[in-house]
Amino acid sequence: MKKLSLITALLFAPSLAQAFPWDHDMANQISIKPQESVDGKAGGMKSFPKRSVPAPGTSTYVKDTDAADKKPNPIAADEKSVAQGKHLFEIYCSACHGAGGKGDGLVGAKLVLTPYDLTADVTKARSDGFIWGYMTFGGAIMPSYANDLSATERWHVVNYVRKTLQSGAATAAAK
Repeated sequence: MKKLSLITALLFAPSLAQAFPWDHDMANQISIKPQESVDGKAGGMKSFPKRSVPAPGTSTYVKDTDAADKKPNPIAADEKSVAQGKHLFEIYCSACHGAGGKGDGLVGAKLVLTPYDLTADVTKARSDGFIWGYMTFGGAIMPSYANDLSATERWHVVNYVRKTLQSGAATAAAK
């Protein structure tokens, strides 16, 4: 009988623990929620400071890949942009597309669909906006990089793809 009482008590113990004071949802705490006013009397967010200006190049709004395809490249393809694009390409793109952009990266080799060959004539015929939009929205197996790369950084990658990979300079430097 004692064993049965002990087993019953152990089975019901976890359900009783739910009633203890430390079992509160973390959302129900004393803190300021996003877009909530610090001042309880005045609701909503604080207004932006006077004479504030949004940082340039941080966000670009496009509806879909068709709209992105028509978008001109606002970043000049100078040495600085291409160098920054190379750095970003090595971090985010080379795993699938390979160092030369031919779709032969280590991760890309394991995928069912081969990543785009960025040096192919089909890709060369596409607009800068198409490549930028593909990075923004993703594709069949390519994820969206809109959260990882700012709009300006994606244009730097486009400049690197155009000026270095598609011109053959990357494969010549690798030899």
